[in-house]
Amino acid sequence: MSKYTIDPTRPLNIPYRNRYTGTRILRRFPEGVEEKPYTLFQVKPLGPLIGAEIVGVDLRDSITSEVKEELNRALLEWKVIFFRDQKISSEQLVAFARLWGELEKHPFLPEGNSPEIVRFAKDKNSKGFENIWHNDVTFRLTPARAAILRVIEVPELGGDTLWADTAAAYDNLPEEIKERIDGLTAIHDFTHVFGHSLTPDELAFWQAEFPIAEHPVVIKHPVTGRKTLFVNPDFTARIVGLDLEESENLLQYLFQQVHIPEYQVRFKWEANSIAFWDNFATQHYAVADYYPNRRLGERVAIVGERPSN
Repeated sequence: MSKYTIDPTRPLNIPYRNRYTGTRILRRFPEGVEEKPYTLFQVKPLGPLIGAEIVGVDLRDSITSEVKEELNRALLEWKVIFFRDQKISSEQLVAFARLWGELEKHPFLPEGNSPEIVRFAKDKNSKGFENIWHNDVTFRLTPARAAILRVIEVPELGGDTLWADTAAAYDNLPEEIKERIDGLTAIHDFTHVFGHSLTPDELAFWQAEFPIAEHPVVIKHPVTGRKTLFVNPDFTARIVGLDLEESENLLQYLFQQVHIPEYQVRFKWEANSIAFWDNFATQHYAVADYYPNRRLGERVAIVGERPSN
């Protein structure tokens, strides 16, 4: 048989694989929402879809309600916003985050200067396991609505973080996939991420504290109403109602959507930089390419609500 001859015994239809040949839909706003200028600070986009730097806001100062309203609008528009040269304390970081609501305490990650702060200290003694796309804490019944990360020390090279717009990931799915997943729910669980470091008794305790959470595969953003993918390889275990093979095939296809560069922004950290992201509208990926050099950061997260479709 010639190598150029199609073998009729070999399957041509591979589940959930497609070659994209069209123009991608890249829209920052929900339908019907128009762009408005910012009057209290400058917004510098880092790309056409997601990610912008905020210039002209000093987080050491008191944030007025007018500035907070514009910052919130920028967060909803750009999904993740960045601040440079913010020499603030841990207490000021917590105070800024509390403007958006109650702060959660992470049950498994190392605590910083207060219970609300997660301390990330990555160096030669800690290679890190952060290089996977994820939303934060979707194993909770009410996952974090947003999160803020302050990086205090940075390696000379490496250690960037990427964010992907999960509404764009949904927008560009084939129609048959949208029809397949709309209305489906998935199980989210912490066990395979954090369970390996727990004793059997500790695991049983935390599984009782955090029973498996069932969230829609496609959620509506609680503020904008946009449909967005809400499955991630860190915490999403399986899709309810499908057999395990079908569930895994479909999940792997959906996980791959945030890998598309058109949906992403990549942020190069500098000392005293801050990222503030919408956890219901993005996934993020911390690049672990700086070992054995050091990166030090502090993160706080704002309590969210139960996702709905």
